[in-house]
Amino acid sequence: MSAQPPFTTEDARPGNSGPASAAATAYGHEAAGHGLQAGLKNRHLSMIAIGGVIGAGLFVGSGAGIAAAGPAILLSYALVGALVVMVMRMLGEMAAANPVSGSFSAYADRALGRWAGFTIGWLYWFFWVVVLAVEAMAGAGILNSWMPAVPTWGWALIVMVVLTATNLFSVGSYGEFEFWFAGIKVVAIAAFIVVGGLAVFGVLPGTHDHAVGLANLTGQGGFLPKGPGAILTGVLMVVFSFMGSEIVTLAAGESEDPRKAVVKATNSVIWRIGVFYLGSILLVVTLLPWNSPEVAKSPYVAVLNHVGIPHAGELMNVIVLTAVLSCLNSGLYTASRMAFSLSERGDAPRAFSRTTSRGVPATAILASVVFGFVAVYFDYQYPKTIFQFLLNSSGAVALFVWLVICFSQLRMRKIIERESPERLSVKMWAYPYLTWVTIGMIVFVIGYMLTDKSGRDQVLMSFLAAGLVLAVAFIRGRRRSALDQR
Repeated sequence: MSAQPPFTTEDARPGNSGPASAAATAYGHEAAGHGLQAGLKNRHLSMIAIGGVIGAGLFVGSGAGIAAAGPAILLSYALVGALVVMVMRMLGEMAAANPVSGSFSAYADRALGRWAGFTIGWLYWFFWVVVLAVEAMAGAGILNSWMPAVPTWGWALIVMVVLTATNLFSVGSYGEFEFWFAGIKVVAIAAFIVVGGLAVFGVLPGTHDHAVGLANLTGQGGFLPKGPGAILTGVLMVVFSFMGSEIVTLAAGESEDPRKAVVKATNSVIWRIGVFYLGSILLVVTLLPWNSPEVAKSPYVAVLNHVGIPHAGELMNVIVLTAVLSCLNSGLYTASRMAFSLSERGDAPRAFSRTTSRGVPATAILASVVFGFVAVYFDYQYPKTIFQFLLNSSGAVALFVWLVICFSQLRMRKIIERESPERLSVKMWAYPYLTWVTIGMIVFVIGYMLTDKSGRDQVLMSFLAAGLVLAVAFIRGRRRSALDQR
């Protein structure tokens, strides 16, 4: 494939027929049906970037990782965190040069070929619509425990309808909801770190506990109680909790200053992961023995109970519900924008790229939420068969996305340097060597999952899903070529 110049927002204007128009996303137009609009404020993008790395998996799922690896789970989080930092730096380099709604799918389209953009775009859409079902059921379970008069399926329906209406109204309403959802998560984790830090040093007001020191980090079998191999097991258990960091690059195309938003988000990813993940998990394994049943069940509740915070369980349920609603809100937004971008490039039904007078791709949103409702139905009717297949076949998509970002950046860097070097406001460190190291790390994690009983099904089913989408991409490509030759 011959190299083409990087696409720009100007190329995306309706009526332009340059080589970039098919791959770029139109935004900033006022007329209905003329694309997305810049409805996200800088504060929205900042909070989306900060809150994007804090999901329900951190508050709940981290307990299983701690039980599997002990204090060494810190190394697992550090390894995955470093991987995400590298991938986000690469994505930030491309997004700062060309902020578009399709993000990495559009870059793969340009750098690797139509087949790559089509495949990774639809896999990413599939991942998020399955997440919609998972998070809707998780949120419904919490709400049902508070108000059992409404059945779980009823709460799932209510939650999905409310957030669908929010996304349909305007991108600004999505941004406002996400601003507050993410804000609650950030305040909660920041408060946890402050309270936990004071408890570690024995200076928490209202308690008489002494400083705990390193007893829990080095006791109960040492820092590596289950051996070095448990670090990799921990990696498999925590890697998917980082999915969502890339959302800010998709949302940037609808912001007031896309390039500034992308640069800011990319530069802040290190401290976000360091503080929210490593900082909070360090406090958990420092304050409590890693093999405590309470830690395995709910590490953050266990810590709050330990330091004497009243009603810790109920408080954490509120925070987890907020995280779930945030994930639902962002998942619906992300899936619809990916569908919009695919449509803009001719890889999805044309209706998906039609927008309302407020710049909202209503059909793409409704199509995404309908699939989410279908998945919820499968969860009720066929939890061990169809729904389990959906979960497994989307399980490794995060790794596929990161891998595609890496290969796209290798190619796009050369194109941008040749055509528009002034657009390189963000640069990947030690290019291309660190990019290849990151590729090697991702391939290693995928390979290790094949040796792990719990991860093997996810990888194999995800490969099957990717193979099916890839086959469709090649069939479409051949048909397109045949039509062009007529």
